[in-house]
Amino acid sequence: MADKEYKERIVIDSRVHFGKPCIAGTRIPVENVLELLQENISFKEIIENYYTDLEEEDISACLRYAADLVRSEEIHVGILNASPC
Repeated sequence: MADKEYKERIVIDSRVHFGKPCIAGTRIPVENVLELLQENISFKEIIENYYTDLEEEDISACLRYAADLVRSEEIHVGILNASPC
């Protein structure tokens, strides 16, 4: 999936689900799709049993979105419980 296409499939609108990312043209939050994937529900099952308006590319876009968030996340490593030896 091209980067541009994936970014067109995920939208953030402050008027829909309090600005949580959703699949374009729907009110389906990315979070809900990711939770189904976490439960090992297949793309096909998600489309057939949960969100019939989705396409497999929409679900792939959710995964790409999540990966991009993790990739861009800042990690602050600190010394915890540091004590002299």
